Amino acid sequence: MPATDRLQPVLDRLAALHPKKIDLSLGRLEALLDKLGRPQDRLPPVIHVAGTNGKGSVCAYLTAIAEATGEKVHVYTSPHLVRFNERIVLAGKAVDDAHLIDAFERCEAANDGAPITFFEITTAAAFMLFAETPADRLILEVGLGGRLDATNVIGKPQVSVITPVSLDHAEFLGSDIAGIAGEKAGILKKGVPAIIGPQRSEAEDRIGAIGNAIGAPLRLWGRDYRAWSEHDRLVYEEENLLWDLPRPALAGEHQIINAGIAAAAARAAGYNEPAVRSGLENAVWPARLQRLTSGPVVAAAGEAEVWLDGGHNEAAGQALARAMADLEARSPRPLMLICAFSPNKDAAAFLSHFDGLARRAQAISFSGGRGGSQTQVEIVAAAGKAGLQAEANTDLFSAIADATRDAPSPRILICGSLYLAGEVLGLTDGVTPHATSG
Repeated sequence: MPATDRLQPVLDRLAALHPKKIDLSLGRLEALLDKLGRPQDRLPPVIHVAGTNGKGSVCAYLTAIAEATGEKVHVYTSPHLVRFNERIVLAGKAVDDAHLIDAFERCEAANDGAPITFFEITTAAAFMLFAETPADRLILEVGLGGRLDATNVIGKPQVSVITPVSLDHAEFLGSDIAGIAGEKAGILKKGVPAIIGPQRSEAEDRIGAIGNAIGAPLRLWGRDYRAWSEHDRLVYEEENLLWDLPRPALAGEHQIINAGIAAAAARAAGYNEPAVRSGLENAVWPARLQRLTSGPVVAAAGEAEVWLDGGHNEAAGQALARAMADLEARSPRPLMLICAFSPNKDAAAFLSHFDGLARRAQAISFSGGRGGSQTQVEIVAAAGKAGLQAEANTDLFSAIADATRDAPSPRILICGSLYLAGEVLGLTDGVTPHATSG
């Protein structure tokens, strides 16, 4: 039996341990970690990253920066795109099935059937693997929120990071920006330097109040550091410091902000300019404004350009539209969207930023995710509300055919969901994405 076939039943068992996919709490996980010997206390130095938009990209830059110095780096991110193993990188390599299954089974035995969410028990397994595998650094991405997120059982990271906060996961975090920012600020720790990305005023005020109350030294975008694009370069500035850096490897003007946040976090962790320079040039983060250049999707698109992005909230839509507008200014092509959304996402808000920019949208669905996807009819209605012409389509390849029907060489952007992005990358890599997402 192939290793991947042995892993999926284990993931399915873990997902059945709690009736809810998400139930934010730390008590269940702390009890399990105590039974496992508290592996969270035996981790290498941690950079802990929270936020709504850009935290995955910041983690990618920080990983590349650390590796540029020769360090062995653990990385914990979520969700995965194609295979669960992507979430847990041990000293530079995605965990293999054998080690993952062994860690899960040890966690299952220690948990002894007690209720615990999928993300909690898989985070426990990750901490166990990180503690048992030698490395110099752990880049730790928050799953959801911060204060009650499973990653927040660590005692004292070396650096905390909060990327821009916006509305997302309202059903768990609420629809108030200040309240959401307060949840993100729950990762701040006394005496631990915290790098805060650009925020709306109410978010910055709440983060500032929490940081000051607990004694976390905050470094704020615009006050203590900043970054901007100049002559196709990135300029990073602090008081008495100015770095002329290469433009980030990841595409899109919004990556200037992400790269600037990463540079500030790297500085706080003790990395120098050559390491930051190398990291920005070499970072890799799939499905973040990624140009696809091979595989069946590209073959089906013919002369069209194909871009892929997993962003799914309004702020992501705004950043993507700005990136597509920049591409249009440099290399004009008709823009066609192929999109799908999870049921809890505001498709109209996301798509509104493409009004006047995209010629047409093709609505499709995906099979993964917590609750499936919105129907094509719902997405077409949302697109109409956003001012876009749209039509429902049966599948990805039919949508590609229709996107190239009127314009043989368009620019196609596949967007709206990380689950859709995972399915597309699975086709490209010849791997079937796992449905379990945590």
